[in-house]
Amino acid sequence: MKKLVLLVPASFMLMTLAACGGGEVTTDPTYGDKAHDDLYKNGSLISDSGGWSLFGGKDSKKQSDNNGIGVNGFLWRAALDTVSFMPIASADPFGGVILTDWYTSPDAPNERTKLNIFIRDRDLTANGVKVSVFRQAKTGTNWADAPVASTTSGSIENAILTSARQIRIAQKQFN
Repeated sequence: MKKLVLLVPASFMLMTLAACGGGEVTTDPTYGDKAHDDLYKNGSLISDSGGWSLFGGKDSKKQSDNNGIGVNGFLWRAALDTVSFMPIASADPFGGVILTDWYTSPDAPNERTKLNIFIRDRDLTANGVKVSVFRQAKTGTNWADAPVASTTSGSIENAILTSARQIRIAQKQFN
């Protein structure tokens, strides 16, 4: 009886491994021009409705709901474009989180800034993006937290929203 108990899991594992292989790869694993164009038709993997379209097609919003991706594609692209001058520490398109690393402007070498951007909605709405701004000033050889103007995060949020609307309008013109 013990041999049968050991034989069943072992044979199941062998059948599973055998099912994984066996086929010959007949295509190049890199994208050719046509495959790349098909993948990025309409300009990107992001649909016209702002949802993600991983499989292409016209019902992208429905696919977005089924895939569980909870961010607006226009806000995501606009946020990345807006902070493209800063080093990105982390970007999660599924969770809608962009974290920048510290950025020091050449004009102000004794100051550095860091942003946390949260895309909070699937729709392109005014409250769909939240920005947290952190600032430090150099005193001697150490960096110390410094106050941030109260309008800074709102200004960045507005820049992202404006850019997202422009991206949506531009994409609609080409569809």
